Amino acid sequence: MYKEQLNLTSPEPPVQLRQDASWVQFHLGINRHGLYPRSSPVVSKLLQDMRHLPTISADYSQDEKALLGACDCSQIVKPSGVHLKLVLRFSDFGKAMFKPMRQQRDEETPEDFFYFIDFQRHNAEIAAFHLDRILDFRRVPPTVGRLVNVTKEILEVTRNEILQSVFFVSPANNVCFFAKCPYMCKTEYAVCGSPHLLEGSLSAFLPSLNLAPRLSVPSPWIRSYSLAGREEWEVNPLYCDAVKQAYPHNSSNRLLNIIDMAIFDFLIGNMDRHHYEMFTRFGEDGFLVHLDNARGFGRHSHDEVSILAPLFQCCRIKRKTLLHLQLLAQADYRLSDVMRESLLEDQLSPVLTEPHLLALDRRLQTILRTVQNCIEAHGEQSVVADGPVGQWAPDSSRANATS
Repeated sequence: MYKEQLNLTSPEPPVQLRQDASWVQFHLGINRHGLYPRSSPVVSKLLQDMRHLPTISADYSQDEKALLGACDCSQIVKPSGVHLKLVLRFSDFGKAMFKPMRQQRDEETPEDFFYFIDFQRHNAEIAAFHLDRILDFRRVPPTVGRLVNVTKEILEVTRNEILQSVFFVSPANNVCFFAKCPYMCKTEYAVCGSPHLLEGSLSAFLPSLNLAPRLSVPSPWIRSYSLAGREEWEVNPLYCDAVKQAYPHNSSNRLLNIIDMAIFDFLIGNMDRHHYEMFTRFGEDGFLVHLDNARGFGRHSHDEVSILAPLFQCCRIKRKTLLHLQLLAQADYRLSDVMRESLLEDQLSPVLTEPHLLALDRRLQTILRTVQNCIEAHGEQSVVADGPVGQWAPDSSRANATS
């Protein structure tokens, strides 16, 4: 099916598809426990390939293509960076989402910014992948940092005339580009190389939807994407009672998975989780894919406790998740230290500044206090949930092959 797709879409003689390509093996290794097994050599190879393989094409993402020619720049309140991303294809036919550097490491999101107009940060995508792996969720697609030559690796390989048209040379002789929509009115919102090299994150693509269908489901704790609106969960402390009684949260692990996602988002400071996705093949108890984490790590000086609403309103948590968090709160396995060491693997290290790393420890303590408060109020048996026997089984090649 991949070969057929390639022959249909490529105007050039088709590239020979290698079955042992790291992105193919990554796709084949996805199972009901996560996107990849623990200590996966395939993921290590995939990260290496995304870091080093030459690009053979560059194009806008599908959501941005849908906006081209259909947006009104006068309606843009502030530059959000949400559409400044590209799809890069490598010489092995693998694809990755490229998000360029928009902010310096030491810049914090202005406190007056709404979460839905915040910048998207390339280093947040990289750090989110590492944190997700440390938490043993394995629900964030493999993501790596790379210095991209915007001239050779984007401009010279794209066939998209609109993308070609938004490149220019700045007064400082740096090569820059901007998104046609909504940035066509404001070239000052462009990103620029130095003069050609630009930092960015590369997130591996998941299998196409025709090969591995996914559901996109609105989060029960979705926020209001308006300047003044508030959702019911923000004003009703008993909101979770209604959620627990409704399908699918009344009969599956979906709610526990949403609480896992809330814990993850609180640690990175992401308020922009309006939907979640899951593979239809794995049924109601399948894991939630943690996509689009670029609005995390915006403010290390502020902890947005409302992100934890699913946890403190429902007072439920997986035992596996709790044990992992408790381990990362111990001095020998301090979360900030483990993250610092993990991020050293990335080419763009240091990925996070020290205040962001220390904020992880502070937020972890907030999570553990919240769980303790729930236990004191409702009892450990009601709060801490044990999953099905098979759900927490260690990964193995046999488990992957049979899932």
